[in-house]
Amino acid sequence: MTDAQTCTAFEGHRRVASGSRLEVALHLKRDGRDNVLVFDDSTGRQIDFDLSGTPEQIARRLVITVSPRPLGRPKLGVVAREVTLLPRHWEWLNRQPGGASATLRRLVDAARKADDPTDRIRNAQEAADRFMMAMLGDHPGYEEAARALYAADKERFLHCIAEWPKDLKAYVERLAAPAFTKA
Repeated sequence: MTDAQTCTAFEGHRRVASGSRLEVALHLKRDGRDNVLVFDDSTGRQIDFDLSGTPEQIARRLVITVSPRPLGRPKLGVVAREVTLLPRHWEWLNRQPGGASATLRRLVDAARKADDPTDRIRNAQEAADRFMMAMLGDHPGYEEAARALYAADKERFLHCIAEWPKDLKAYVERLAAPAFTKA
């Protein structure tokens, strides 16, 4: 299971659940927890679950919410957008097998698969900072920790978060870890 499919729930400063969205939602429903904050493990963004109804209804809603849109033409979820290029770009694209759209899709897919370390670092910084702002924005050391995170100063970052509540600190360290790798 990838981080993109997982989330972590906190009640106050305590981690209460972690796993797939469905696992976490069902855990929260079963335990009757409603005063929790849930965060996407890949982005650090807060997510909400509708825990009303039966476990089957919750599962059905989550499958609909998380499922990607089908591929194809507009009826199937493809939305046309405008791209502005210079004439030489259009000429080159039109000479490619499959035409301009197919070539642009291949180029975008290749760029996405390249796993640019700079993107990975930036994404980790943003995810960790989002979570820190939501859960620890008023804690001592937050601003200095954020500066250290964006400066890729791991030693200073760990020093700034050393006194934070255990579960929150562990999650911040997990989100921020890729930010301290070499670009």
